[in-house]
Amino acid sequence: MTFAIGLFDLFAYAIPGALHLAVLAYLAGRLHWIDLAAVSRGPGVVLVIGIAVASYLLGYLAYPLGARAGRWLPRRRKRNPREEFLRRNPSARGQAFVEADPFLLLSALQLHDADAALEATRLRTAGLMLRNSSPAMAFGFVAAVVELIVGPHPVFAACAAVLFAAAFPALVAQGRLLSYWASVKTLELSFWVPEVEETLAARQKAE
Repeated sequence: MTFAIGLFDLFAYAIPGALHLAVLAYLAGRLHWIDLAAVSRGPGVVLVIGIAVASYLLGYLAYPLGARAGRWLPRRRKRNPREEFLRRNPSARGQAFVEADPFLLLSALQLHDADAALEATRLRTAGLMLRNSSPAMAFGFVAAVVELIVGPHPVFAACAAVLFAAAFPALVAQGRLLSYWASVKTLELSFWVPEVEETLAARQKAE
């Protein structure tokens, strides 16, 4: 369980936060707010700890930005993990776990078989990482456009603008896809853990 929590923190917060920190460091250096060369000559341990903490905190700030980006970007197709799971496993129709809330179902799976739940957790956190990294691509695109207009390297800036413009929707789309796979995987794993169905069915009868 400790590994799962660490995995979530790393993927959902630290990595997207590091990308946002890189954008902020670029802007601070470009606008001469800080001397990046002088900072890099500081104590290595302090620098690494500072980058890790700043990345983690920025990751928390980027989380709502990533959520908004996921809502704003139009969906090309509508995916329903329950329908996909039942299409491939019609024998599971009518079982309690199929109708359960996805997050509640994942919690039940973690409770009864934490090792099996790690795969679903990995997919979900990877999807969050991609989605939460998308705002950094948008900020990078804006910076590249500005560099294209006023910077000394227009060709490089133009290439960077194209890459950032393509990366923003691609990260959101892939994040959605991984989240969908995580939901399907949660259902598939729950199918093979009878304790999950027994617990949810018992609660339904109690209600």
